Amino acid sequence: MSRVGELGGLVIVDKDSGLTSHDVVARGRKLLQTKKVGHAGTLDPMATGVLVLGVERATKLLGQLLLTTKAYTATIRLGQATNTDDAEGEVTATTPALHVTDDEIAAGVAALTGDIEQVPATVSAIKVDGERAYARVRAGEEVQLAARPVTVSRFDVLARRDVGEFVDLDVDVECTSGTYIRALARDLGAALGVGGHLTALRRTRVGPFTLEHARTLEELAAAAEADEPLLSLDVDAAVKTAFPLRDIDESQATDLRTGRWLEPVGIKGVYAAIDPRGRAIALLEESGKRAGSVMVVRPRGIGD
Repeated sequence: MSRVGELGGLVIVDKDSGLTSHDVVARGRKLLQTKKVGHAGTLDPMATGVLVLGVERATKLLGQLLLTTKAYTATIRLGQATNTDDAEGEVTATTPALHVTDDEIAAGVAALTGDIEQVPATVSAIKVDGERAYARVRAGEEVQLAARPVTVSRFDVLARRDVGEFVDLDVDVECTSGTYIRALARDLGAALGVGGHLTALRRTRVGPFTLEHARTLEELAAAAEADEPLLSLDVDAAVKTAFPLRDIDESQATDLRTGRWLEPVGIKGVYAAIDPRGRAIALLEESGKRAGSVMVVRPRGIGD
């Protein structure tokens, strides 16, 4: 039997390096004793940090969560390029980088900040003719991905370290979904004429969810062993954290729970309807003269 009830909620995992997002979901299913676990915002195996899991009915929230902005800390190595743009790939070129000045680095970073066109990392999960790009690359194919618009709202160099013939940069990045941090490393190194790749990546925030909400799988396993709560946020807290709110009365709550719609009130985008007891009843979106449900959190008979 599930440890978190039929409504469930979100588990914010601080992912360890070496695990795929699918690995984390599989372990989550065992810990939570349910098959109804999904994730939002894939992390590469090398990366650590925030991975959002939805559990039970809250898996239906994952597609609606406003996870459009993300924040990372990372280390970029200048002077070496790899075929994956990160440390897990094979080195394709090495060029001494100690001559690169701080001013040149700052100019290169500035050019990669703001609204930019980015070619995703070739070894990525983007589909090319129905097949993942990384699968095609590993099969020996030459893959060309089209540039996509992304926004890098922050790209700050925190520290420079000269390591042998390389330059390591510790950076903070805030960006929109779909931005590849290893592509930023690749493009910065290319612009400076020395090549570059990512040697470390840690995601510190996904939308409103941060490392403060997160626990490692080891910590979650210890909590399960001690029969302590496993959810980071129950479904009500998750909804209230992630969406604009609209207070409704009991009659309106009954309408939504039985599939009816409400009068609009002028709120843009997806928002949550909260009943007098503080419970999330539904996610709504307004169109014309209706505020209709995009997800009923508590259908009639569930979560009473």
